[in-house]
Amino acid sequence: MRKPKELKVKPIKNGTVIDHITSNKALHVLKILGLPDGKSRVTVAINMESSRYGSKDIVKVENRELESSEVDQIALIAPKATINIIRDYEIVEKWKVHLLDEVHGILKCPNPNCITNKREPVKTRFYVINREPVILRCHFCERLMSEDEIESQF
Repeated sequence: MRKPKELKVKPIKNGTVIDHITSNKALHVLKILGLPDGKSRVTVAINMESSRYGSKDIVKVENRELESSEVDQIALIAPKATINIIRDYEIVEKWKVHLLDEVHGILKCPNPNCITNKREPVKTRFYVINREPVILRCHFCERLMSEDEIESQF
């Protein structure tokens, strides 16, 4: 019996590979990055086998390196993700995303009565209460925000 052909994804010359994304979260990562944008070539692999996590998603974006604010947002929905910067087909930088102890101005507080949802010029601020699953607490109204509520904002 013949072994089926294995499909391979063409490596990127320059850009970013986001690996070890929590399974089925790649589409949220695309939304954070504003993709597809009609310019960038993007490869998305969803629910791939992972020896470390069982399954994972992968996103490759050609000719683009991520902003630190984008990496901070990715850490909220995929805290085990790895960022690989590619130049001339080689990995020149590799690091894991790091969920900060405080999250500023990225998310909206789900409490409609929170001061951040009024007409006051106040940026949101959340404290990370738990890293897995991610749970945040609003600095102003102390409401807890679950992983599902975080995801719904992306």
